[in-house]
Amino acid sequence: MTIVGEGVPIPGKDHSEAHDPAYDFSLSAALNYLAGDESRERISIRDIFQAMGDRAFGALMLIFALPNCFPTPPGTSAILGAPLVFLTAQLAFGLSPWLPAFIADRSMARKDFSAIASRMTPWLAWAERMLKPRFTFLVHPPVENLLGFFCLVLAIILALPVPLGNILPAIAICLFSFAILERDGLVALMGLGVAIASLFVVAGVIYALFKALIFFITNVLI
Repeated sequence: MTIVGEGVPIPGKDHSEAHDPAYDFSLSAALNYLAGDESRERISIRDIFQAMGDRAFGALMLIFALPNCFPTPPGTSAILGAPLVFLTAQLAFGLSPWLPAFIADRSMARKDFSAIASRMTPWLAWAERMLKPRFTFLVHPPVENLLGFFCLVLAIILALPVPLGNILPAIAICLFSFAILERDGLVALMGLGVAIASLFVVAGVIYALFKALIFFITNVLI
């Protein structure tokens, strides 16, 4: 087991220690595994990180991006966007997945986690059944690193206070996450299409806000 900095221990493919069956699970099964583990009082991001093993990139990117696919209270995208920037930057540069301890140790009571998982996992399981390994060269380095760069740009946009500017970037990151989790290059291409569309939409929103600001300055303040 490798310890990366002071953050989360990352299990590698060659597990020399006691093998946790959760390492072989899909994300939906891993969440159910953690939710049903009565030996735990609380479930942390670190627990999900370790349960997913080498697929932690896709799992945590999905978890942090998914809430932003829907209208959220102001400031939510900035809170969830910060961990995404960490993760996507590491993916872009081919680094091992890592999160600072103050993020990795965020936790909730297992009972609350179980309630959330019970609502989320049926949808995740349905999505996982729709996916399969195809065009796998698109989800392995160096192309995977290029996807990470796109995700980094999207994560930065998602963290910015742009009105409704978080939804399309979040959807694109979710698609990239599913592609990485299930090695589905076709979904990666879909994510790329949504990513390009989101860049145009966000650029349009920023341009409109800039024009409104110039109009306000020239016609109201002057």
